[in-house]
Amino acid sequence: MKIDYYALDDGSGDIAYPKDAHLIADGDPVAYAVAAQAIEASGAEVIWLQHEFGIFGGPAGSHILRLLDRTSLPVVVTLHTVLERPDPEQERVMRALVARAAHVIVMAEFGRKILERNYHLSNDRITVIPHGVPERPVVEADEMKPRFGLEGRQVILTFGLLAPDKGIETMISAMPAIVARHPEALYLIMGATHPHLVRREGEALRERLQQQAAALNIAGNVQFIDRYVALPELLDRLQAADLYVTPYSNPEQVTSGTLSYAVGMGKPIVSTPYVHAREILSGDAGILTPFGDSGAMADAINALLDSPALRACYAARSHARGRSMSWSQYAAQAAQILGAARGMASAKSKSPLISALLAPDLSAVVRMSDSTGILQHGHFSIPNRHHGYCL
Repeated sequence: MKIDYYALDDGSGDIAYPKDAHLIADGDPVAYAVAAQAIEASGAEVIWLQHEFGIFGGPAGSHILRLLDRTSLPVVVTLHTVLERPDPEQERVMRALVARAAHVIVMAEFGRKILERNYHLSNDRITVIPHGVPERPVVEADEMKPRFGLEGRQVILTFGLLAPDKGIETMISAMPAIVARHPEALYLIMGATHPHLVRREGEALRERLQQQAAALNIAGNVQFIDRYVALPELLDRLQAADLYVTPYSNPEQVTSGTLSYAVGMGKPIVSTPYVHAREILSGDAGILTPFGDSGAMADAINALLDSPALRACYAARSHARGRSMSWSQYAAQAAQILGAARGMASAKSKSPLISALLAPDLSAVVRMSDSTGILQHGHFSIPNRHHGYCL
């Protein structure tokens, strides 16, 4: 199977793409149409779209509909986020996506339920494939700690792009109670700040979190690794952690790749009860604490740090859950779906995406008209009467 990659580029120039990747300027509507032409001419048999709000340009990422509407190929969509309460623009885009898709992949059963209930998608057009994880044997954290100078520390890890909805401030607020009982505890926050956030406000979020740790007199127990970490190092550091924490603040988060990786590495996990955490940690595979409750988070983490036996128990449950989530199993299931969709290549989608893009609205015509006729020009939405009327 040959795969062509099309990546969305925000024009910042700070991302090194693979040489064989095709780039689409994310904010340029024409670029999506050009990409559609290139895909059609390439001999491709199916499009596999990875959809997440915030990646594509236009209102709620609607530019991607321009690409899909200009191809005759069957489309398989992997939805990385399925919102239970989308705003009107997000709902409009989602309805157009699922109407165009030959098949939809979600990573949690809750996502399937939303698609069936809110978008009336039939069950046979949806497949749940859990987020993939690397395959590595379980090792004791103490075996990996010397690689990073962490000997003698009890390491609590969170990784991923730093952003306001990650709830890091809740975990930092929990650290004084943890340090009071375990002075050797270290909260390691690994990952660069989200690039969109950096462009808006620089490193203000990270600086606020560092100031919070200093104000609580636990700066020595909180460490930031503010860079992208390559996969081998990421997995090594995961294996060097005594436990993993996702203190996220968004209850609707349907997928967390970082949580999936922690499960795959067999880590004891403490998390807030967002959608993916409730599902993947069901059956007592991890400990859930209320959103924003630093006291409850501290209690759960202290209980795990107090008892190696309890940590080992949760680690075993976590690893057992992760064994069914390997990337090889994900790839096999996805390949089967793509192969089935490929057989539909001659069936052009009949979904009315053009009408879905924008509902008819005559307000602009009315605004540019008076009792004589339609005015020739305007300053954006304000009529310019100096140029007269259209003929």
